[in-house]
Order: sequence, then C-alpha cells, then structure tokens
Amino acid sequence: MRGLLKKVFGDGTQRQVKTMEKLANEIDALEPSIQQLSDNQLTNKTEEFKQRYEQGESLDDLLVEAYAVVREASKRILGMRPFHVQLLGAIAMHKGDIAEMKTGEGKTLASTMPAYLNALTGEGVHVITVNDYLAERDARQMGELYQFLGLSVGLNQNGMDKDAKRDAYAADITYGTNNEFGFDYLRDNMVLYKEQMVQRSLHYAIIDEVDSILIDEARTPLIISGTAQKSASLYQQANMFVRTLKQEDDYTYDEKTKAVQLSEDGMTKAEKFFKVDNLFDLNNVSLTHHINQALKAHVSMHKDTDYVVEEDQVVIVDQFTGRLMKGRRYSDGLHQAIEAKEGLPIQNESMTLASITFQNYFRMYGKLAGMTGTAKTEEEEFRSIYAMDVIVIPTNKEIIREDRPDLIYKTMGGKFKAVVEEINQRHQVGQPVLVGTVAVETSELISSLLKKAGIKHNVLNAKNHYREAEIIENAGQQYAVTIATNMAGRGTDIKLGKGVRELGGLAVIGTERHESRRIDNQLRGRSGRQGDPGITQFYLSMEDELMRRFGSDNMKKAMDRLGMDDSQPIESKMVSRAVESAQKRVEGNNYDARKTVLSYDDVLRQQREIIYKQRFDVIDSDNLRGIIEQMIRTSVEHTVNSYIAEDTEEGMNTSGLIEYIHANLLEEEWIKESDLKGKDNQDIIELVMKKINEKYDYKEEEFTPEKMREFEKVILLRTVDTKWMDHIDQMDQLRQGIHLRAYGQNDPLREYQMEGFAMFEDMVMNINEEVAKYIMKAQIRENIKREAVVKDTQEVSGDTSEKKKVKKPFVKAQEVGRNDPCPCGSGKKYKHCHGR
Repeated sequence: MRGLLKKVFGDGTQRQVKTMEKLANEIDALEPSIQQLSDNQLTNKTEEFKQRYEQGESLDDLLVEAYAVVREASKRILGMRPFHVQLLGAIAMHKGDIAEMKTGEGKTLASTMPAYLNALTGEGVHVITVNDYLAERDARQMGELYQFLGLSVGLNQNGMDKDAKRDAYAADITYGTNNEFGFDYLRDNMVLYKEQMVQRSLHYAIIDEVDSILIDEARTPLIISGTAQKSASLYQQANMFVRTLKQEDDYTYDEKTKAVQLSEDGMTKAEKFFKVDNLFDLNNVSLTHHINQALKAHVSMHKDTDYVVEEDQVVIVDQFTGRLMKGRRYSDGLHQAIEAKEGLPIQNESMTLASITFQNYFRMYGKLAGMTGTAKTEEEEFRSIYAMDVIVIPTNKEIIREDRPDLIYKTMGGKFKAVVEEINQRHQVGQPVLVGTVAVETSELISSLLKKAGIKHNVLNAKNHYREAEIIENAGQQYAVTIATNMAGRGTDIKLGKGVRELGGLAVIGTERHESRRIDNQLRGRSGRQGDPGITQFYLSMEDELMRRFGSDNMKKAMDRLGMDDSQPIESKMVSRAVESAQKRVEGNNYDARKTVLSYDDVLRQQREIIYKQRFDVIDSDNLRGIIEQMIRTSVEHTVNSYIAEDTEEGMNTSGLIEYIHANLLEEEWIKESDLKGKDNQDIIELVMKKINEKYDYKEEEFTPEKMREFEKVILLRTVDTKWMDHIDQMDQLRQGIHLRAYGQNDPLREYQMEGFAMFEDMVMNINEEVAKYIMKAQIRENIKREAVVKDTQEVSGDTSEKKKVKKPFVKAQEVGRNDPCPCGSGKKYKHCHGR
C-alpha cells in the first residue's frame, strides 16, 4: 500500500528535495553578481537584511540572497566554497528539518548559512555539538566568517562564570554542548535574582550529530542534585553476600533483558546471611534494594565494557561513543554497588533538585534543526516526537566504496584469527586499516593479537582519548592500522594520505555488529568520503552478544551439521539481513522505551513549567503582595471548609479552626471564637482575610515597604524550592514502583498521571499554607537575604546518573574519630583526609 501511495503521490522527501533544488539553483544564479561586491559591501548586506526583516520581509524571503552572501564570504574568509549539495542541506536546516549528509560532505560549513539567516532576527541562534572540543573548534573557525559579516559569536563552555555565559548567550550565534545548554536552563530556574540568569529565550537551534543527542541520549536526563548522606556499610555487606552466590542455584540471569534476580535458595541464603526472618518484610525494603544492586553490579555490569577503573574511580563508558563519561554516575545505588565490587571508596548518593530530559529541553525551542550522517533509520521517531523530517542530501561525488556482506564465524576465536589475517594482508601492501570495536576490552584484545603478529598499530579508546586528534590525523596514511571503539564514529573525518587511493582507499573492518544500525553505518562512513575508494567488511561470530540474544542457536547447529570448522565463515546476504532484522527489533524496543520515558516525563514537564513560571514571576516582580494575598486566601478557604462543614452541626469545629488560625496566621487578640458565631463559611473567610490584611498593613508599616517586598521574595522562593524538590523526589519514587500497578490490570502511565496530578495539587496547597504561615508569623530580620535551599549541588548527565561530588572544605563541628568517615564526604577515613 505504501509503495502504491508513493507511485501515485510521489515520495514526500523527494518532493522536498525538488523544492530545495529550485532554491539552490536561484542561489547559484546570484553568485556572479554577489562576486562583484567589495568586502565592505558584502559586510553591509547584514544590516540591509536586518532592516528588511524589521520592515516585514520573512526569513524565507531573504534566504536566497542571504545564502549567496554567506557562500561568497566563506570563499573569501575561509577559502571554502559550499557545494551545491551543501546548499540543499542548509535549506533543509532552515526549514526545521534534519539534513542527512555523509561523512566529508561538509555539514559544519553547511550549517553556517541557516545560522546566519536565523541570527538576523536578533533573537539568538544556538549551535549544539557533542563535545567541548568541537564546540570550541567550530566557534573559532566559523566565527571568522560570522564576524566578517558583522555578527557576534559566543562560546558556552563548562566552568565559565555567569558573566561570561551571559555574554556568550547575548551573541548572535552561540556554540556549546547539549549538556551545557540544558544545565544552564535548569540553573536559570534555580537562581535567586533575575540578574543571575544567563539564557535568553530559546529561539532556534542547530544540533550537530542530531541522532546522538536526540535519540541515543534521549533517556539520559540532566540532573542537578544535592548529597544525601547514607551509610556505605550496607553496600559492602551486600557485596560480600553476592560474592557467595552461584548462578542458576542462587540467582537467574536473562541475557536478553539483562535482568538478574534471586532464586528461592538465594532468598533463603540472604535471610540467613543478614539474620532476618523475611527478606520481603517492609522493614527490609532497603536491604533487598542493596542486594539487587550488588547482584546487578556483579552479573550484568562488566569492567572494561560498561565501565573502567581509573585513579580509584569507576568511570562509565558510553556504549554509543566508546568515550569515558567522566563525572557521571549510575543512580539508585548502582554506582556505589560497583564501587563496593571493585573495592573502591564508596561515594554518597544524591537527591534530585532539578532535572530535564533532552527530549523536553529541545522541544522548547521555537524551531529545531539537525545534521548528521545517519538519521534515516530513526525518521519515524524524529517525526513523531520532534516534528522533524529527515532529508537525505545527495553526495557531492558518487560513493564508490564497496560494502561487502558480513562474514560469520562459528566462534569468537575463529573470528578474531580471521580479522588479524585480513589486517595483515592489507598492511603488507600498505593499505590503511580502521578496525571498529564495540567495547574497550575488544580493542585491547585485538591490540594484543596484533602485537603478537608484529603489526604496528594505534589504539583509540576511552583510555587514551587524549591522542585522538593525532591518531585520526594519521589513520588514512599508508601502513596505518588503527583500532577504535565507537568514539571514532562521530565528528571524525579520516583523510587519505598520498598513494592510498591507488591501494584501494581506507579499509574498515567491523569486529561486531552494534545493536543500532546507525552506529554500524557511522563506522562504514569513515571510508569512501568525497568519492574516495574504500572497502568495509564486518566479521561476526555466533558467540557475539547480538547473535546470542537473537537466535543464533539454530544457525550454530546448522554449521555443526555441515561440519564447518572455525576457519570457514558463512558469507551470506540472507544472514546479514537476519542480523539487520535483529537490529531493527532492538531499535524498536529502544524507541518504545524512549517513548515511555517521554510519556512519564511529560507529566513532570507540565508541572515543571508551572513552577518555573511561578518562580520567574517571583524574581521578576517588584511587588508580590497581590500574589501572596491570593495564596493566603486560597489557604484560608481550604482551611475554613475543612474545619466547618455547613450541612451538619457536628461538622462545626470552630474551636479547631481558631486554634489553627492562632497557630499559623494571627495572634489571639486579633480574632476570637465568639467572632465566628452565626457566620457562614464565606463570612468567616472574609472576616479572617480582613484581619490578615490589617496585620499585613501593620507589618509593612513597621518594617518599611522595601523590606517587606524583599521578605516576601525570601519566603516565596524558599518555600517553592523546598516543596518542589521534595515533590521531584516523591515523583521519582512513584515512577520507580508504578509498573507494579500493571499486575492489577491498571495502566501504569494513567495511574502515574492521576497520582502525579494529585501530588502536585497537594504540593501547591502546601506551598500556599507555608507561605501564609511564614508571611504572617515570621519575624523580619535586619539582614534579610535570599539563600539557596541546597548549596552543595552536583550536576550530572547520563543514564539517570549522578555526578561525583567535589571534595569540599569543612569546619570541624564535633569530635570525629580517626577511623570514622571524613565529614567532607570524600568517602575516605578522617585520618587519611582532613585529619592528616
């Protein structure tokens, strides 16, 4: 049916490309006249475009001329002239779509045109990259072009002070990483004074490697957290216990889902070990949680694959990029369980103060665009979640790279032997080889095999990423052999050395299929850039994780029946299709997981927007009295109606109401029980509010209006922040246990929405009551100061991860034993830390 519709109506993407072609041809046609302009005339075009925009012309009206100006300026300043196909990519990005452009096709240069055009509005353009190195490089190189055209460029990096960040955001075009932009949004909504905010409104963003940021990292929220003090001893005890267990006897492990759980025997052993009668008694919830995390740490988390140990720290390895994720920590106690497993100091857990997913952060932009070499496989997700189409941009030169069918071996040993033989053959003739691996340990295994074979090579993985630029620069030279994890797949452009074209170009050898086709396509894309020759080949085995998870048993039996040994591979397009089918299933599962995360986060998003708007109104307002009086009225109405039910005599608890008013709002002389006799609820509310307004006037007169205004802000900010942080924590706990409702035939998401809404309403009522109480009862000090609710904060991004707490100085307030944990939170004993 879909094929028939395409025949009748044509493919939507093809139609878009045809429309873009017309615009690109118009830009090409303008080139001769734009070439005649002097440098000054070219620069002055920017002011002309800005004036025309202010006078009513749209950016679409200006596109052809603006792009022609940027192309000419690029030739003069950067010595690079954007190709016709780069114009197509630039047009797609302006429209708010994703330009899929292959490696070496010049995405960075293409992005300068939509960035320039959208910066003409004066509202700011954000160019998002995956790491600080690329952000700094692109801001510096492309900045020369923008500055020539009269636009300002900012660089937003981690560690900058607020003034520097504010300047960066005030620029016409601002470069930075996805993490930093997201954290700045959260930090801006935790400030105490409006002047401390750094971001402007979120107008237009161009995201480089858009699939990495909006797909791979979509389940990884940005979190600002504070330290929650917890004992390390239970992690250590759980670790000791788990070491005594045996698989199958005491616990089961499902390799497909990576789920680990205790068996009946394991539960009995746990009860004996920890001397408890029932492991699932409510009093043992924390113990069960620690045991489960210790099990997960030992069975499903593997050293040098999921994490590495570096300088006595557990450092997560990003499975998509192969890079070390320094500063990130697994949440929910898993990181502490791994630290116990590895015999390292156990750090404190943390509580969430503010969080947002990349999905919800980037959906706040007025317009969003992206560029990458690999996005088409995830087009449905981009369209449904971000309303972005993926436009495949033709290559400047035809791709002549040869992508060979996969070779499948019976065992890993046979596969790696064949890989080394293949590398050796190509190395003998001088052809450069790039070997792609999924894990750090695989790269080190191949490295050891190549050393035995006497083949000189470089290894690029999370452990020696500091040599990345040098290794990549030489990877296309004759006789170069480079082993790399997925980190070589993004933002890298391997250029061929002299004489390499004649040898067949760069040979790419994949040692395992990733669960995402995009990661495999990125590896293939390292070869065959800009019409270069090249060859790619994947070597697989029946023992690879992807093959094990998706039915390799039948194929293995077939190989046994045919009497095939380790040296004989199957080379079959049918097998390659089967592997691709398995990858599609995993991608489908991951998409469903991301949609679920987004559905749950949308509940918190709506609440977050309400609280952040209220918070901004507080710090932006000159006089909060009207807002606070309304909050007090809401609280009084709720209180009166709960103490006095008008329909029954028994419900008239006037003495209880008076006690509440005296305790929380007014002193005894202001209102008495006798004042309420014979009045209905509305009369009582009006009476109480009249007295409250009188007291408000009295306080304001006593302490001066200026002090009262600041006092209002202090009370409101502290109350909102405290209640909101507690609410986030409660929502997190609700989210973790809500899936159990499915056993009662209830939809967990619907239950989460309903309960989350009820919890939010309760929080708002609690805020109203607390603000009323403090405004009416608290004494105003001479030195009124706004203070953050939590000062020792940490910023984290990762798989619901936590950032390692930075060691802080402390004031010794009590006697600390030399063998006690140091109060600074380092995890070390006092005698080895501040007690030295």
